Amino acid sequence: MPAIDHFTFGFLTPVLAYAISCTGAATGLACTSRARAATPVARAVWLVLGAIALGGTGIWVMHFVAMLGFSASGVEIRYDIPQTLLSAAVAIVMVGTGLFITELGKRKLPALVLGGVLAGVGVAAMHYMGMAAMEMSAQIAYAPTYVIASVVIAVVAATAALWCTVHIRGTLATIVATLVMGIAVTGMHYTGMAGVSVVNPVDTVPAGASTMQLLVPLVMAVSIVTFLLILGIGLWPTEDELREQIALEKRLRAQGQAVGQAAGLPANEQDRATQRTRIPQVY
Repeated sequence: MPAIDHFTFGFLTPVLAYAISCTGAATGLACTSRARAATPVARAVWLVLGAIALGGTGIWVMHFVAMLGFSASGVEIRYDIPQTLLSAAVAIVMVGTGLFITELGKRKLPALVLGGVLAGVGVAAMHYMGMAAMEMSAQIAYAPTYVIASVVIAVVAATAALWCTVHIRGTLATIVATLVMGIAVTGMHYTGMAGVSVVNPVDTVPAGASTMQLLVPLVMAVSIVTFLLILGIGLWPTEDELREQIALEKRLRAQGQAVGQAAGLPANEQDRATQRTRIPQVY
C-alpha cells in the first residue's frame, strides 16, 4: 500500500490553506454585515457575494490548496476539470442557500440550524466531490469514522459561520470569528483526509489535468475575484455607516414633513418637500 504524505511541502500548504480560509471568512463576514443594513435588493447581492467569499475562497480554494501537499508514493494524481468545477459550484450554492434561509427566517434559531445543516452538508459534499475528481493510478479508501467526523465538523462549522454572519459586530469580534472559522474549516478538511488510504496501485498514468495545470490557474482566478471583492467592500460604506445614513434620512424626512405641516402645505406638497430633503442612497 503506497505511503501517504499530507504535508509534502512541510507546513507551507496547511498554513497557506488556513490563511486563505481566514481571508474568505473575513470577506464573507464583511459582505453579510453590509447585508444586514441594506435594502432588499442590495441585501440579496451582498448575500450572494458572501456565499462566493465563504464557499468559494474560504472553503473550496482552501481545500485544493491543502491538496497541493497531498501525495502518495509511486502514485500519479490528476484532476477531472468539470467535476472539480462542479464541487466549487456546490460549495457556493449550498453556503448561499444557508445564508438566504437564515435571512428569510429572520435570523432566528430554527432557520439558523436548518441553514447550517444544509450548508454543512454542502461543504462536506464539496470535499468528497473534490476527492472524487482526483484521477489516480490507484484507488482511494475512506475510514467511515473519519468521514462521519468530518461531516459533523462541517455542519457545526457551517452553523457557527451563519451565527457569526448574524451576530458578529466590531473589529475585534470579527477577527476572532475569522480565526475560529478558519480553524473549523481546515480542521474539517484534515479530519477527512486523516481517514484516507490509497490502495491497489497500478502502473498507469491517469487522464486529466495535473495539479499545477489545474489548481494554479483556478486559484489565481479565484484570488483575483477575491481581491476585487475586497476592493469593492473597502469602497462601500460599512454597516454602521449605512445605518447612520438611514437614520439621517429618516430625520430629514421628519423635518421635511414638520416644515410642510407648519406651513400648512397639502399632503402632496409635503411629500415633495420631503423628497427635496432626502440624500442619495448608496445602499
